[in-house]
Amino acid sequence: MTLVAQEIPKVGLVMEAVKVVRWLKNVGDSVAAGEPLLEVETEKSVVEIEAVATGRLTQILVQVDQHAIVGDQVAWIESAEAQGAGTTAPPRTADPETVAPTSLTVAIAHDGERIRSTPVARKLAAERSIDLGGITGTGPGGRIQLDDVQRAIVAPRVADAAAQPLSPMRRALARAMTKSYATIPQFTVSRAIEWTTPLALRREFSAKLPRGSSKLSLTDFLLQAVARALIEFPAFNATFFGDPDLADARIVAASGAHIGLVVAVDNGLLVPVIHNVEQLGLAEIARRREDCVERSLKGRLKRDEVDGATFSISNLGAEGPDRFTAIINPPQSAILAVGRQRDRVVAREGAVVVRPLSDLTLTVDHRVADGRLASQFLARLVAILEGRDWRLE
Repeated sequence: MTLVAQEIPKVGLVMEAVKVVRWLKNVGDSVAAGEPLLEVETEKSVVEIEAVATGRLTQILVQVDQHAIVGDQVAWIESAEAQGAGTTAPPRTADPETVAPTSLTVAIAHDGERIRSTPVARKLAAERSIDLGGITGTGPGGRIQLDDVQRAIVAPRVADAAAQPLSPMRRALARAMTKSYATIPQFTVSRAIEWTTPLALRREFSAKLPRGSSKLSLTDFLLQAVARALIEFPAFNATFFGDPDLADARIVAASGAHIGLVVAVDNGLLVPVIHNVEQLGLAEIARRREDCVERSLKGRLKRDEVDGATFSISNLGAEGPDRFTAIINPPQSAILAVGRQRDRVVAREGAVVVRPLSDLTLTVDHRVADGRLASQFLARLVAILEGRDWRLE
């Protein structure tokens, strides 16, 4: 038998630390590789972490409400085969109630006194030059935790009554959007879309769906149309990596249309990902869209639902602006901003008529596509949306 270390994997692009919120298995339970083992709270959501090996859970190293950073060992699994994952070690007998030293790291203060602190707390304190000796720990036995260090960082600035510390989600958004604006050369193209045909087809298709099915929305039509356009224009279904000045810079094409859907939540945004949309009919898109939006609002997204998007859609709804510009979520290549639908007076075949229209604004990474290609992509997207070629199932 071999002991395999269960580690915290990287979830998303900006995750550094997590808090354990629930263990789904107890010490002594059997586990299977790929089976959800624990739930952790990241800067964006609560996600499930899968077991790295098949065997028996022999020891839990990080308890509920304790913090860990990416790469930390949080449990040991006794496995007949190491499965090629995690860190292996010789078998050992462990007290199930003991918290391993990896989660009870001891720091040394300037006066030589030993200070109990978690790894993530020590990391943040070192980055901000904070002396752990001056912090009162709120963890078990007075151990200093991440929240304690964060409060110490904010404390010198609390004299300003208007100042508020950033929430973990707002901090993650600020970091990602700053990186996007600083590193991605972005440009936009816009075009109006008429919703007459999708609105009529939504009524027609909805009548064909079984009772209890998810209701079709125009967002579902957008998702299917964008997926088709991405397959036809692979430059927008790719991600850019590396420094353009270095030889390792590259554009990586995706194997399917993996589309992020921007969802507004308390104090921030989440972008759940619907994978392989090009394979789905409108009914299945509606079911997945409804499910991921509901769990986004509850903070219960799964790990694979926050990773892997190549393109995103931001729709602020009926109360939103007529037109707006969205910022690319790196390393994606583009994002589509959808203005609110409203009736407008337009000319059609020499007559003045009223039609339901929205403005679509496409923000593009200029490193992966130019203006001409972006205009062609947007024109094709509008043609798909205004056409009658749709898959319900």
